[in-house]
Amino acid sequence: QVQLVESGGGLVQPGGSLRLSCAAPGTIFSIRDMGWYRQAPGKERELVATFTSGGSTNYADFVKGRFTISRDIARNTVFLQMNSLKPEDTAVYYCHADKIWKTDYESYLDVWGQGTLVTVSS
Repeated sequence: QVQLVESGGGLVQPGGSLRLSCAAPGTIFSIRDMGWYRQAPGKERELVATFTSGGSTNYADFVKGRFTISRDIARNTVFLQMNSLKPEDTAVYYCHADKIWKTDYESYLDVWGQGTLVTVSS
């Protein structure tokens, strides 16, 4: 089994910043397309930002210019720097990996973390 572990959520005032981290602990051979989604109360889960094949990034329109995704490939970690936060950014943020290889023959598809809550409120 593999897992993704998120951290960095919390309560922040409007206009503030938070940095989320997501790591795949243990021995990992490779990870494909790692990124972030979110789910607000009563809404469906939606893409926030992700790395795609070749190292390109894809952002949802509602976070462009405010959020930045980055990664540390050697540590199997992806980050989400969130600036200029708004109350409507309040949601559980989930880390996702399209495919994780523990070895060159053992792999797992569509891996999700447990989520970390981000609350933007004064």
